[in-house]
Amino acid sequence: MARTVRIASGVGVAVMLAAVLAACGSSSSKTSSGKTSANTNTANANNGAGGKRGGILNVVTNEDASHLDPGLAYFVIDYEFIYATQRPLYSYKPNDQTNPVPDMASGPPVISADNKTITVHIRPGVHYSAPVNREVTSADVAYAIERGFNPHVANPYAGVYYGSVVGADKANGGPIPGITTPDKYTIVLKLTKPVAGFVAGAFVLPLSAAVPKEYAQKFDAHTPSDYGNYAVATGPYKFQSDASGKIIGIGYQPGKKITLVRNPNWSATTDFRPAYLDGINWSIGVTPEVGGRQALTGSHITEGDTPPATIVKQAYQRYRSQIFFSPGSGNRYVALNTAVPPFNDVNLRKAVFAALNRKQMGTVRGGEVVATPATHFLYPGVAGFEEAGGIPGPGYDFTTSPTGNPAVAAAYMKKAGYPSGKYTGSKPVVVVGSTGAPADQDAQIVDQTLQNLGFKTNFKLVDQSIMYTKFCGTPKLEVNVCPNVGWVRDFADPQTVLAPTFESTSITPTNNQAWSQLRDPAIDAAMEKAKLAVGTPARAKAWGQVDDMITATAASIPWSWDNQANVYSKDTLCVNDLFNTGTCDFSFSSLK
Repeated sequence: MARTVRIASGVGVAVMLAAVLAACGSSSSKTSSGKTSANTNTANANNGAGGKRGGILNVVTNEDASHLDPGLAYFVIDYEFIYATQRPLYSYKPNDQTNPVPDMASGPPVISADNKTITVHIRPGVHYSAPVNREVTSADVAYAIERGFNPHVANPYAGVYYGSVVGADKANGGPIPGITTPDKYTIVLKLTKPVAGFVAGAFVLPLSAAVPKEYAQKFDAHTPSDYGNYAVATGPYKFQSDASGKIIGIGYQPGKKITLVRNPNWSATTDFRPAYLDGINWSIGVTPEVGGRQALTGSHITEGDTPPATIVKQAYQRYRSQIFFSPGSGNRYVALNTAVPPFNDVNLRKAVFAALNRKQMGTVRGGEVVATPATHFLYPGVAGFEEAGGIPGPGYDFTTSPTGNPAVAAAYMKKAGYPSGKYTGSKPVVVVGSTGAPADQDAQIVDQTLQNLGFKTNFKLVDQSIMYTKFCGTPKLEVNVCPNVGWVRDFADPQTVLAPTFESTSITPTNNQAWSQLRDPAIDAAMEKAKLAVGTPARAKAWGQVDDMITATAASIPWSWDNQANVYSKDTLCVNDLFNTGTCDFSFSSLK
């Protein structure tokens, strides 16, 4: 989704897969960006019209959830159940990741002529699940946004997208002066800058999903908030819970399972979701290889995380109607910590960038059908991609060879003060990657590249969620290299790809998504200017230039633009959610 990409696991057979897909050229097509797509099941990217009601969908994943709290959820796995249980002000339909539709809102946002005030009317008749049961009001939406600034909640993107709200710079979880509710169905946000259109775009994220203050504030008083263990629902589904609303140990058993059931208080007359299913049973800890086989050969089942290359190959050869490649599923990159030695030296960073075989990293994932070698951060389908150089990229000497260029790498090592072209420092660099192939294989490629350049490394692999939350997302630990990070845009704007991850104000002591910790005044200034650009062409140009500037620092090394593969059983009508890397949307999918 963080709105970080899913880390693929399982055994890779990339060369075989690439050969299979190359032999099926007649089924491939060129996208508008020039990227080849092998997706042959585009019919599934629909709104689920004509689905069959009833039944339980089974989901299998190796990965666990990160957060059940809509104020904290920021990971693509979390989004699979968050958008089934919660209703933000606006949402995307599964076949459209560009044009949001009113969800909790009753109509489009009203933006003032000076672009500094947003007014949203919410729809009446939406009720919380038990034990709250009452109707949702605009005050609940206000509290939801305000609690994002509560240090006990510490929403990772509240400041990024709501920081221009009047008083947000001093917010700590209490009322924000710039957020008012004139009546129970109206919320108004007043801004310090003319960026209302952009702020309104953030209303599709879970932070705008209503939270009842009288119920949640006791949980929000805890450090950290444990509201996620008791979260009430506004969507068609809810976490299974006891009479008090407790979810933990009941609807969510960490490391084991998640159980969603129908929300009795949900009314179809207030929602655009068909919500065909009776419920969702989610099994955690299933290896991707096993989960993929279960999805392809079993009944009423989908794999909820990334299928390994062996499963992608098997599906493409034998179960073509049961695999979907979701275009524009994000980027993957190696984050280099610019805040501490040795990668506070730009020439050392460029040397690593030049030396890394980025194509090999994609190959172990399954080749270009799922991982197009990246040259910069904005990916195909995002405005600004072409302005940043498109597929070839900006053309810097350290970016131009996807298989690595030892001569260029050696030249930058010498510029950094190492005449032999090899690093001679004595302190090992800390490299923290994710367990499970091919993620661990990608991490090993990065580690070996560093060793080839003379670096001593302290290399460790940990569970993906631990990698993000404990290591790469905690600046005080001074992890030097995070080889398995990535990003999916938060909504249809290039700012959502670059600002949360590379703007200096995005760096936080915990839940940090700005993994390279880049503090570049020129880039920050360019971002501030780009934020004020109005209209898609102007914003594409401005953020394309920002992308160039970030790439020039080599603060991180982009190596993949993803086409996420998703697999499911033949008796599952999987309606693929393009906003969330093509996973089966629980609120639209059905059973055959």
